Amino acid sequence: MNKYETVIILGKNLNEKEIDEVNNKLVDVIKQDGKVEQIEKLGLKKLAYEIRKQKEAYYVVLTYKTIPDTIRELERVMRITDEILKFITVRRDD
Repeated sequence: MNKYETVIILGKNLNEKEIDEVNNKLVDVIKQDGKVEQIEKLGLKKLAYEIRKQKEAYYVVLTYKTIPDTIRELERVMRITDEILKFITVRRDD
């Protein structure tokens, strides 16, 4: 298993419950073949440029270990989740 980190940018109009629901959906995908190490909610931040006409967004960082096939499924789920504006996944070497 490899260690990965995913940064997720969520719309600013979501409440805490909706953000947790999105996080839980992603954690469920990861837990099929891996283990979530940390969920870090960074809060509302100003964006460098507008995304879907929004100037601020809610940031979440997921750190986890899983197999590469799970990354493909996780990114598919993130693409079809309307609340997620942008995301990026990187493999960590630590």
